[in-house]
Amino acid sequence: MGGCKKMKRGKILGAAIGNCIHVAGLMNFLALAEQEGYTTVFIGSAVPIQKLVQSIKEQDPDIVAVSYRLTDDVARELFIELKQKIQQHNLLSKKFILGGTPPVVERGKEIGIFDATFSGAEALEDVVRYLKGTQRVSEASVKYPQTLPEYIEWKYPMPLIRHHFGQPSLEETVKGAKEIAESKVLDILSIAPDQNAQEHFFHPDEMDPKLDGAGGVPIRKPEDLEAIYSATRCGNYPLVRCYAGTRDLVKWAQMLVETINIAWGAVPLCWYSELDGRSKRPVLDAIKENQEAIRWYAQHGVPVEVNESHQWALRNTSDTIEVVTAFIAAYNAKKLGVRHYVMQYMFNTPPGISPEMDLAKMLAKVDLIETLHDESFVSYRMVRTGLASLSPDPDIAKGQLAYSLTISMALKPHIVHVVGYSEGEHAATAKEIIESCKIAKGVIQNCLIMGLPDIASSINVKRRKEELVREASVLLEAIKKIAGEDVNDPWTDPGTISRSIEIGLLDAPHLKGNKYARGELTTRIVDGACYAVNPETNKILTEEERVAEILERV
Repeated sequence: MGGCKKMKRGKILGAAIGNCIHVAGLMNFLALAEQEGYTTVFIGSAVPIQKLVQSIKEQDPDIVAVSYRLTDDVARELFIELKQKIQQHNLLSKKFILGGTPPVVERGKEIGIFDATFSGAEALEDVVRYLKGTQRVSEASVKYPQTLPEYIEWKYPMPLIRHHFGQPSLEETVKGAKEIAESKVLDILSIAPDQNAQEHFFHPDEMDPKLDGAGGVPIRKPEDLEAIYSATRCGNYPLVRCYAGTRDLVKWAQMLVETINIAWGAVPLCWYSELDGRSKRPVLDAIKENQEAIRWYAQHGVPVEVNESHQWALRNTSDTIEVVTAFIAAYNAKKLGVRHYVMQYMFNTPPGISPEMDLAKMLAKVDLIETLHDESFVSYRMVRTGLASLSPDPDIAKGQLAYSLTISMALKPHIVHVVGYSEGEHAATAKEIIESCKIAKGVIQNCLIMGLPDIASSINVKRRKEELVREASVLLEAIKKIAGEDVNDPWTDPGTISRSIEIGLLDAPHLKGNKYARGELTTRIVDGACYAVNPETNKILTEEERVAEILERV
């Protein structure tokens, strides 16, 4: 996984002492410790102090994790005895840590032998931070990393939590951004500008005032971005990023670096063009300008996300085309100099895809994209719930959000892009974002501590993943074949990519009627997966069959 190798650490010995038989919290702690590279030894519950000391001498651990969850007065006597014994047996060089109820933890602090104490009120990342070797300090003095690679390294295996936010007025957005930062529930705040800003920021005379605030916050000058960023300089000081403009992308990039210290830039490869109507740029010109923006970010050391494949998925393309466009986007990023790449894996899209087939599709993307990893290029996995999968009923949507996140945790993500439970009905308010992020935190903690069934190893998932990787190679080779003789690298050549769309190698049913694409692809959900099918017979088309028909036509 990108940049997050498990470090080999020391040994932890754990025990519930005295007459305490409650070990669930201790076992969770030891499980986390193993994930962080520690060797752990659990010697049991209701362990007498003398037996604990003897085990310490035999096992020679680096850390001794003591648990007690009963009466605090009894705990105090046990801790006094423990202190006497470790002094008597010259064990003061060992680190002792304590887990217990808040009153027990207070007694433990009074005795003065514990390097750290945990009452259960701590965030999971606090525990992970201790295990990583970073001393737990007072919350006021925690210094939160302010670059994406550093933050991921600091927090993993806990993924960073991201949510987008933009209210119809700047004042509401600034106020909400401060409230979200103070809540400390997310690590990355994505500013969502309205469509007027995204398309016409540098051309204000072209804005339609009637559309102000549609789809996000009406950003009208750099100071507006600075005001939102300033509002987030409290709480846990979240990283901040912003949706890209749909034209003038390099100008947008420059402004976002200067105003909000953008955590990473998000740029499509083919979109924000005449293809989707979000700008009037011809597809060929859009690809060239988008590549220029990606290159600009790379030259300035800013991580990049090429938000391409889910744009195709939202238009009901086949799983194979979605996988191929994910790979081509990452390939372009690497060739354009990006070092740290954010790959967004959008689940639940298109509607009707089953969890197994959804995961298989994502794993096929992972397989292809992570072949690009080397010393100059690494990708981070960012998972998210598909917006269209959420019910407008908020209570139902909360369940759907938790379910989607649980499945997506099988990808071992570095970032979880939370989509607020309210988004099926309206853009999330600060309060709804905080609540949605807490739902996500609950899912993440359960999955990391309790674990998940290994869905990725199921026969169905493996079979479908292998099928998609195989079919993707067919389409990738077809794209090479249509390139001109003077083209050295078809997968990064704007002319070849745009022609792939023109002739239908890259296509989607929702592009029907679009004069810049074929719009002839028919797809259908079969056994939970999205296949290209013959529109007359509804029979599944292999990629070999589909590609051969297109190449014969051109």
